[in-house]
Amino acid sequence: MHEDEFWELVDSAREAAEGDPVEHAELLVERLVQLDPESVTDFARHFEARFLRSYRWDLWGAAWVLLDGASDDVFDSFRCWLIGQGRAVFEGALHDDPDALADLLSDFDPDVDGDGEDIGFAADDAYNQLIGSELPDLGLSDPPDEPLGTPPDFENDRAMSQRYPRLWKRFRVS
Repeated sequence: MHEDEFWELVDSAREAAEGDPVEHAELLVERLVQLDPESVTDFARHFEARFLRSYRWDLWGAAWVLLDGASDDVFDSFRCWLIGQGRAVFEGALHDDPDALADLLSDFDPDVDGDGEDIGFAADDAYNQLIGSELPDLGLSDPPDEPLGTPPDFENDRAMSQRYPRLWKRFRVS
């Protein structure tokens, strides 16, 4: 599966789900089970590679601002959700700066958005439906022990508002 095909699957499922992350995951599974097991494995490899790439302190800080806090598990779910937002949003947040999410996201509701756990398991679910077993090893490196970069001072609102001024202004200041 080429990278463009990966993003087309993510985008088409997201658009059909109209912003509902649970439905997004269900539609993604429906689309993946129409493929062969090797393509599902390739999809999982693309997804996991992006999941690993997004294990960064600066992105965790952006998630913290958007969600008003983010534990390890919440950040993992946020990274899955971010991949589910498509190539432009994902790459914009990683290549530019996570604060760019203020411009890349049309809206953000912390009660609905940011939770992509189900999206993160879509390939696993599809593969299990096709083969009746777990995905094979994807051949990717193990995740680092710590996120890349320097951790932000999560508990310091002033420092966070200075590090993420656009996100803070748009999503945290009433």
